[in-house]
Amino acid sequence: MKRSEINEIIRESDAFIRSFGYIMPPFAYWSARELKLRVATDSAGIFDNRLGWDITDYGQGNFKDLGLFLFTTRNGNDVNIAKGMGMLYAEKIMISREQQISPMHRHNKKTEDIINRGGGTLVIELFSAFADGSIDPDADVHVYTDCRRRTLKAGTRLALAPGESVTLEVNHWHAFWGEGGDVLIGEVSNVNDDVTDNIFRDPIGRFSTISENEDPLHLLVSDYDKWLK
Repeated sequence: MKRSEINEIIRESDAFIRSFGYIMPPFAYWSARELKLRVATDSAGIFDNRLGWDITDYGQGNFKDLGLFLFTTRNGNDVNIAKGMGMLYAEKIMISREQQISPMHRHNKKTEDIINRGGGTLVIELFSAFADGSIDPDADVHVYTDCRRRTLKAGTRLALAPGESVTLEVNHWHAFWGEGGDVLIGEVSNVNDDVTDNIFRDPIGRFSTISENEDPLHLLVSDYDKWLK
């Protein structure tokens, strides 16, 4: 992706989020220079726990059809997991554009609530996993939608209207997209690790390769190792 495209997506996404009355945390708007200074002084957790902007085309160069906007607002870490205390949770705000697919994947560690916060209908295609983690094309899928236990056929496309949510466990393969408009999505989970805990059905990448054709409006989480160290 070109940096200019990423900058424009940030502007558009920020406006879309604000249209629902959701206000991003102050560090969302720090420049690269200020973020580097603050991480070095009083805000190291932003770097350590990978908080911030995240825009991906999954390395395929077609964000319009295969992509996702994310912003991680809070996240714990492995130290807390080992202690069994402290911040053991994470939260994201995301945007799935109309007919923009976030591809089939699952997680080894993360249980997550996916919440339609507003906009169109969020459609989630669901499969269960075999014991080895691969997709079971035939098994029923057992999920909770707003605390209601449901049994769905393999490959069911679960439609969530604004306000509705689903709890996805590690054995739930899922892909999702918006229908009838772009969708503002909330995610609440245990500690999030986007580097190692995204298992994709197809051989694709989690992060984008960026062509630097202009300065970044704000750094992405995937920029941190290059720009902040």
